[in-house]
Amino acid sequence: MNRRSLIKSALLALAARGLPLPAWISPAPAQTPGPAAPAAAQNKVWRHGISLYGELKYPPGFKHFEYVNVGAPKTGTARMIALGTFDNFNRVVSDVKGALAAGFAPPLIYDTLLASSADEISTGYGLLAEAMSHPDDFSSVTYRLRREAKWHDGKPVTAEDVIFSFNAFKKNSPSQAAYYRHVVKAEKTDERDITFTFDGPGNRELPQIVGQLIVLPKHWWEGTDANGKQRDITATTLEPPLGSGPYRIKDFSAGRNIVYERVKDYWGAGLNVNVGQYNFDELHYEYFRDTTVALEAFKADTIDWRTENSAKNWATAYDFPAVAEKRVVREEFPIRSQGIMQAFAFNIRRAKFQDPRVRLAFNYALDFEEMNRQLFFGQYKRIASYFQGTELAATGLPSGRELELLETVRDKVPPELFKKPYTNPVNGTPEAVRNNLREAIRLLKEAGYEIRDQQLVNTKTGEPYSVELLAEDPTFERVYLFYKPSLERLGMTVTVRTVDPSQFENRLRSWDFDITTMSWPESLSPGNEQRGYWGSQAADQPGSDNLIGIKNPAVDAMIDQVIFAKNRPDLEAAVKALDRVLLWNFYVVPQWSYPYVRSARWDRFGHPDPMPKYGAAAFPTVWWWDAAKAAKTG
Repeated sequence: MNRRSLIKSALLALAARGLPLPAWISPAPAQTPGPAAPAAAQNKVWRHGISLYGELKYPPGFKHFEYVNVGAPKTGTARMIALGTFDNFNRVVSDVKGALAAGFAPPLIYDTLLASSADEISTGYGLLAEAMSHPDDFSSVTYRLRREAKWHDGKPVTAEDVIFSFNAFKKNSPSQAAYYRHVVKAEKTDERDITFTFDGPGNRELPQIVGQLIVLPKHWWEGTDANGKQRDITATTLEPPLGSGPYRIKDFSAGRNIVYERVKDYWGAGLNVNVGQYNFDELHYEYFRDTTVALEAFKADTIDWRTENSAKNWATAYDFPAVAEKRVVREEFPIRSQGIMQAFAFNIRRAKFQDPRVRLAFNYALDFEEMNRQLFFGQYKRIASYFQGTELAATGLPSGRELELLETVRDKVPPELFKKPYTNPVNGTPEAVRNNLREAIRLLKEAGYEIRDQQLVNTKTGEPYSVELLAEDPTFERVYLFYKPSLERLGMTVTVRTVDPSQFENRLRSWDFDITTMSWPESLSPGNEQRGYWGSQAADQPGSDNLIGIKNPAVDAMIDQVIFAKNRPDLEAAVKALDRVLLWNFYVVPQWSYPYVRSARWDRFGHPDPMPKYGAAAFPTVWWWDAAKAAKTG
């Protein structure tokens, strides 16, 4: 249901997110610059890490993260599931071209400037970069590369590689262009120093956003392939790329499987941010077009690990002998690092969805309570915030700083926002269903639609109201088919269409859809990615995550308040204000969430105990092959 593999691994912002001197950035003791450093560089305060939540947990020179097993064996194989297909190894153009292979988000193939800590919120420590420095006004940041950083061909990672990568992503990737919108240039300012200049001061998140940059090898991309053909950073490719990370591609069959092998001489294996991680010799991703087939493959022991997204499967599908024999382990891991909005998302570029009363009518028609009983075994909770599951979700009525922010856009938001808390309609009983359908019909009539001969039509044009529910996962059809009769009772003509992943992706990229299911993961410290999610500029960028097509000055104003918040209380107030503006415009029909990762695995592996607080399952990064367990499991 999440088309972008964590929406671009959620964007790369979630996996390596970090986001207030005083209390926001923790400086390491000043380090002595190299002998070639100019006088200006000698005045910089160099840091080994950066955090937007307070003091860094780990001091300069720390040995390893607390949650890893430093003695984990480096051996074994982990076989995992990937859904759909792939035809591309070029991360730069994956927004707009091709289907990117599983594993291409960091940290497998490529290293980034910073590495995140899974037991801290919004914190990063140097990976490719040994240190970073920024002025007090956050108008720029300088990263200093490690001398020992190497590509898999033995060549050093250079400042030119970093600049090339930044320019390539900003030019060719809509999501990254939005993410790096406020970064105006990257330039080499010393042998190993790259300075990123921002379009203004005060954006505290930008130094860390830059640290999440995937660094690509300039010399490889500007070279030729085995056939002498010039490589093209703007085109899809199935040529295994040159990387700098802990793994490289060993073998693959396009659209079917991909195998990564651990790089035995990986330059960063001994770094404190890597010790005890990336322990498997090989990682296998097997592709399936259908989740039912994938489940059967897991039962047949052709797959080691499965993340279960279906409440029905979790309740009914794990009764095979290996579970009873405890050779297969089911385990839930709490999700503490992020929130989520998952929803039926409207394409409001289309006239029939532009009136918020129409969109609200769709919410009144959703009998979530009965759906939860019948389809989900009562496991889910209805989502009522774009930041569901976090302390940032708006509750009650706006007050204090949050109210002050909303007063600045009072004339641009629905007045109800100030009068009552947002709640979803509640169904679940025949009487509630009837009342809510009547309310939906009233809203549709106010918006210019009425039922004639049992069909909902536009009162001005007489055009029947029809809607297509678009899916890429056949197992989700049952959700749409449950929803369909309620919409038909409003007089709508409703079709449910399931397409293959490639067609689904292409239709979303070209905004060729009415309603689909989409999810937007949210970190515990939202920031610049909100422009890509909801900002007006992103609405016109094919491949952006503003699939809904939101162009709302009040939304843009609250996003600015989020990005330029000067401290944590201001950030929380701004996020809650943004949440209310989005909710009261009814851009989506919120779905449901579950606060755990459901996982099932053949019992061949070990993991830290306790697990990292914000790492959820963290498979396979901090896990390892357990030979004794594997011998018992068979």
